[in-house]
Amino acid sequence: MHHDNQQILINSLPSGKLSADNYRPTSAPIPVIGDGEILVKTTAFLLSAGSRAGLQGSASYAGAPSAGRVMNSSGVGEVISSQCRDVPVGRYVQVPTGWQQFSAHSGYDATVIPADHNPIDYLGPLGINGLTAYFGLLDVAQIQAGENVMVSAAAGSVGHLVGQIATLKGAHVVGICGSNAKAERLVSELGFRTAVNYKSGHYRDQLKTATPNGVDIYFDNTGGMILGSALFRMNLRGRIACCGVVSQYDTDRPEPAPKGIPGLLVNKRLTMRGFLVYDYAQRFNEARNELQGWLARNELISLTDEVYGLDSAPEAFVDLLGGGNIGTRIVRLDQAT
Repeated sequence: MHHDNQQILINSLPSGKLSADNYRPTSAPIPVIGDGEILVKTTAFLLSAGSRAGLQGSASYAGAPSAGRVMNSSGVGEVISSQCRDVPVGRYVQVPTGWQQFSAHSGYDATVIPADHNPIDYLGPLGINGLTAYFGLLDVAQIQAGENVMVSAAAGSVGHLVGQIATLKGAHVVGICGSNAKAERLVSELGFRTAVNYKSGHYRDQLKTATPNGVDIYFDNTGGMILGSALFRMNLRGRIACCGVVSQYDTDRPEPAPKGIPGLLVNKRLTMRGFLVYDYAQRFNEARNELQGWLARNELISLTDEVYGLDSAPEAFVDLLGGGNIGTRIVRLDQAT
């Protein structure tokens, strides 16, 4: 069989910061599918900071890929061969494609994308990122109209959706991000009330100014120093939804836990809850219906940061971990421009 399936493999597990040298390109036979399976040609796949956690074994939900294996990722693509009668050839699906052109999957585990939906949205607002934002705010944090919400990594794949959904639910939203340019876009394009650059020299003073009435809900994507600063802005009986710790992923020397845990949790009677979006798998369709409605009415904007070509994935992933993205970063393998 011809070696026609281009792939990016994990060349070595990182020690310290990830580099493009931790990956290598290769080719392999296109998979042969069996009964109940589908063959998918990748249109695009997601670059997610959570995948970096999996590389160091610190996030069991993200998998624990090893050297010599295809780098893992969620992707969307077209079914080009099928032995599953529920998923015919020509349909688009969301599956764990990994960093490769072709992949085989159980048809029964694939998310079949409705014909009138944009497949790329299933890597953003209708995919894991949007579902995480939706359930983290509505179920974990129990958001109420009029509350003050703060979100970290606010210009990232989850954060930029969290802020918009919070606004749609009647909250006042403050975003924390890593540059003035990102802060400006959060306010001007996405409707955040204000945004603060945590890399500025007066971050804590600016955060205090941005939250004059304190914070009722903090949606934490970062952990570390930013979580520590958020604890001091929380109101009595505030809620913290712990989604990720992106500040700790790309390092072999994680920061110590923020000061104030458990002291501030006790004194302020705070609720701090971690969650995984897969806990809500039985309700994904419910969430997608509401998210798709917001998209159709242009009430929810999906920022997509696209790069092109399989070979671009390693450098684009390293850049993502350094905060180079705005919105959801994806790698497209189709000919879209």
